[in-house]
Amino acid sequence: MSMDTTTLLAILAMAVVTYFTRVAGLLVADRLALTGRAKAAFDAIPPAVLVAVIAPTALTTGWAEALAAAITAFVAFRLPLLATIIVGVVSVVVLRHFM
Repeated sequence: MSMDTTTLLAILAMAVVTYFTRVAGLLVADRLALTGRAKAAFDAIPPAVLVAVIAPTALTTGWAEALAAAITAFVAFRLPLLATIIVGVVSVVVLRHFM
């Protein structure tokens, strides 16, 4: 297999840009003093990314997964993280078995 020089340079450039973007984000985030709505917006980013990653899979693979995702989301408001994960895994296994 041969590698085209242009392709290799594009991959390296993307890697460098990705690295510097992440490092810059860490450096800038440490210097920000967030309060009020800005803090609430930044606190909402991790759950939003998690939903964006999980929702397409949960809603396109079948009824068992969609129902398990709904159960897990409901439980997430009432239980700690580890308990929520356990409920999610158990609900997927049980629903796949019966559906």
